[in-house]
Amino acid sequence: MPHFSFLIPHSTFRKYPLSICCIVLIWILSLTPIFPETPFDDVAFIDKWTHLVMYGGTCSVIWIEYLRSHTRLDYEKLFFWAFLMPILMSGLLELLQAYCTGGHRNGDWLDFAANSVGVTLGAVFGLVVNLLFFKKGK
Repeated sequence: MPHFSFLIPHSTFRKYPLSICCIVLIWILSLTPIFPETPFDDVAFIDKWTHLVMYGGTCSVIWIEYLRSHTRLDYEKLFFWAFLMPILMSGLLELLQAYCTGGHRNGDWLDFAANSVGVTLGAVFGLVVNLLFFKKGK
């Protein structure tokens, strides 16, 4: 397995393997130029629901992996890495779609809003999971 420790420390890979996979998958899906048609294309706002689920799911995974590998919560780190950074990444990806995909993808403010709502729901989910199952950080 290749080592990318020049980008991300090995301990981060060990603590957050699923989170890293979700983030890489979001980057790949966001910058893929063309998607095939699906039976869900006729569902109203399916694209926005997809964004909400992708970012909500990713942030939920980040929270669960954080809770699993830490004994005390650091709310500043959680705010930065599990809330602010995914929203900023979302904005960056929307800008890249708008300006760097040769017109194959479009940046969309509503996609950014759906991503942000997903991140927020993921954070709420993480807090609830902490209260119900981990009871840390008190």
